[in-house]
Amino acid sequence: MQNGHFTHIDAITLAVSAMDAAVDFYELLGMRSVYGGRGEPFTTMACGRSFVNLQAADPGDATRWGRVILHVDSVATVDAVHRTLLDAGHETETEPADAVWGERYFHVRDPDGHELSIAVRLP
Repeated sequence: MQNGHFTHIDAITLAVSAMDAAVDFYELLGMRSVYGGRGEPFTTMACGRSFVNLQAADPGDATRWGRVILHVDSVATVDAVHRTLLDAGHETETEPADAVWGERYFHVRDPDGHELSIAVRLP
């Protein structure tokens, strides 16, 4: 099968140890629950035209892996999301910065340690 058959990533699924904290975090980023929710074993969060699925796991079993890159609509939004997270008491791993590969981005970890890159392509 050739890559040309794929059009986009519809959803990613992340293992989480505390559904309530995970839902709160992703809602803070502006996503909304379309299935499940706090206290449920599985939740789907709408992220633009795609989805972030949250799968409850035992606290010691939450999978740790790479990075999810979430693009936003503008450079100003990258900075605004960063400020929103800081104002809510979250620490970020990096400050917003313009990268040599042509994106403005910063990194943050969700409550289960999954690394997110909030980014936008620079004009």
